[in-house]
Amino acid sequence: MGRTYPEGHGPVRYGPTLPDQGLPLLPGLREVLARSAGRSGAEPAGGGPALLDAACGYWSRRGLPATAGRVAAAPGAASLLLALTAAVGGDVLLPRPCAAWWAPQTRLLGRNAFHVATPAECGGVPDPYALLETVRRVRAEGGDPRLLLLSVADDPTATVAPPETVHETVEAAVAEGLHVVSDETWRDTLHRPLDTVFLSPAEMLPDEVTVLTDLSGPFLPLGWPAAVARFPANPYGSTLRARVLDVLTALGARPADPVAAAAAYALEEPGDVDGRLTASARLHAAVADAVHRTVVAAGALARPPRAGRHLYVDLGPLHGELTARGVGDAQELEDLLTARLGYPAPGGHRFGDDLAAPRVRLSTAPLLGTTDAEREECLSSPTPLELPHVQRALTHLGSAFDELRDDAQRWEHPR
Repeated sequence: MGRTYPEGHGPVRYGPTLPDQGLPLLPGLREVLARSAGRSGAEPAGGGPALLDAACGYWSRRGLPATAGRVAAAPGAASLLLALTAAVGGDVLLPRPCAAWWAPQTRLLGRNAFHVATPAECGGVPDPYALLETVRRVRAEGGDPRLLLLSVADDPTATVAPPETVHETVEAAVAEGLHVVSDETWRDTLHRPLDTVFLSPAEMLPDEVTVLTDLSGPFLPLGWPAAVARFPANPYGSTLRARVLDVLTALGARPADPVAAAAAYALEEPGDVDGRLTASARLHAAVADAVHRTVVAAGALARPPRAGRHLYVDLGPLHGELTARGVGDAQELEDLLTARLGYPAPGGHRFGDDLAAPRVRLSTAPLLGTTDAEREECLSSPTPLELPHVQRALTHLGSAFDELRDDAQRWEHPR
């Protein structure tokens, strides 16, 4: 792992941030932030009344009733997850692969993180049988698994776990005494919301699940950190929330007043926010489908994207050409594709995947243009894939993968 330091990558245990929206800032959010810019303070640890009430309304509209005493806010999902992990205690179980920012919170606390394989049809949610076997093994080795972190609408795989898989996994986790944290950052970015069923684990077992949402995913720019959590409405939930607030207080993790105002505005989902979210999901869906067709045509493997602004690509079938180019692992594949594409293509090892597996996450945002005018045109166009700048970006991506495919054929040994 140390070999990455001279190359400027940093430790591979730290990975990329959330996929960027790649779109101009919504005017309504800009106005709210500007009106609050004179407020130079910060909200109390856990968030102020307006932000918490907005979060309660957001979840209630999604069939997850909440009260302000069951909700907490923080300046970003990382600090909120750190506080949750500290409050629950014990070892943590994660799907493989998983969001790049999950595992560092566990390691920072000196806890063990154990990755569990996911089923073939989706990422984000561990296979229930693999989960049970991992829990058994960890306990046999003296570990103390207490927390399962999952995401039904997933980063990095861009899949949405089927309800039956969610049911089986969450029931298995609770039967083993695990508390479940459901990261639902991407639930509002479904590519085909009328054809996709999103089941929150908190709908199944509300007394056993804490829900986490990073607003920098669907609603806010990445530079405006804000996240909210919804706790179970029972004595354990009250105790857990109190512990989380203690950790946030100790960290000084308080939402800045202007960002909290923008977060509350976004969570209230006025017409401009709702319209942008719908248009953005539709745009990223179209581009993600085009990217999927491109990489599959080149011989790579990828699950069809169902949510978010990215997809996860396995270049294992192109192993021969990658080896000929000196690419032996995910870090070297990241280097190759980042240089070839001109924008980050983080390797699967950034997401807890096997370093030896040639996998990358590709984001759709870089394909939407290089100026706000081009990105705005993508939003308003009924046929964004036909825009010249989008076509150029897709052609550039296609040529990079076609080059790998063609070279792989040239390097293929005769049978």
